[in-house]
Amino acid sequence: MGYGLGMPYVKPEHRAALDPAIGELAQKIAGLARSSPEETAYAGLLNYACTSLALRVVSARFGKVRYGIIATVSGVFHNVADEFYRRVAAPYEERQIGANGDLPEVGALLGTEPRATP
Repeated sequence: MGYGLGMPYVKPEHRAALDPAIGELAQKIAGLARSSPEETAYAGLLNYACTSLALRVVSARFGKVRYGIIATVSGVFHNVADEFYRRVAAPYEERQIGANGDLPEVGALLGTEPRATP
């Protein structure tokens, strides 16, 4: 399955070079998580993989850590969370609101529905 996220700042040739390893790692994490009785076991594995990857990239690229590197990597992880939410969670939530309705309090706060009674 192709997950080619539209990330214009990553060149297609760089994506092509990284995607096989990313796909293999994703399958490995999913397989390990599947063997656990905990449905959310993938979360710890994903955290481990992402943190280890970041540490290995910093080590291979810089050989040491400095504040600017820490700030940059922390910012990347923040942006990853924002990107995932924007690209995956927000559209999912919108579909669920369409299927199940929204909280009346949201409409009241935004001025699109009458105020809910307490």
